[in-house]
Amino acid sequence: MRPFPPPSMPGSGAESRAGETAKLLVGLGNPGEKYRDTRHNLGWHAVQQMVDYYRLRSVGRRFEGHFGDGSIESSRVWWLLPETYMNLAGQSVGAAVRFFKLTPGQVIVFHDDLDLEPGRVRLKRGGGHGGHNGLKSIQQVLGSADFVRVRLGIGRPPPGMEPAHYVLAPFSSSERTTLASTLDRLPRALLFILQEDLAGAMNSLCNPPTASASPSPSITPTI
Repeated sequence: MRPFPPPSMPGSGAESRAGETAKLLVGLGNPGEKYRDTRHNLGWHAVQQMVDYYRLRSVGRRFEGHFGDGSIESSRVWWLLPETYMNLAGQSVGAAVRFFKLTPGQVIVFHDDLDLEPGRVRLKRGGGHGGHNGLKSIQQVLGSADFVRVRLGIGRPPPGMEPAHYVLAPFSSSERTTLASTLDRLPRALLFILQEDLAGAMNSLCNPPTASASPSPSITPTI
């Protein structure tokens, strides 16, 4: 994670210029260097990839997490990396949602998923939390499950290993290679997600563009 500049104070409210949409990008993970490169922090790395790729502004620490803002094409974007532990992520997200007067439908949550193999990505709006404590906390605080989830596969633990230990373990070298490629495709998919075109986003993930079609120079994910 790169250092953050001194904080400044953006205005509140979800007002946007004509034709703009407003979204909050949330990357789930646990705080501190101990957890930085663990599987459970994959959502954190995904949002950091968006911040680097689209050169979004870093504001500092707000809403119990790292926070920033910017624009991506016609979308006004805020981003948030909660620094609560995973099971309290809703406190951080709820504070930002209330401050900016957002609806749950304007929230996009990036998170690790045990039910998908490493490198696989699935998108959905609404649904259950599937045992993921971060999603569970967000649903409880928002009082709604009607937000977009970007499910990032980490696979199942090997036989004899508890899922709780598996998600808090660091990525293997082969996983790092696979996931770096996956994260590199996410910024283009985000363009579709921001316009609520989840089918278009999945198509972009399955059919990555040539370098000439990429929206901006790629930055290697730091996982």
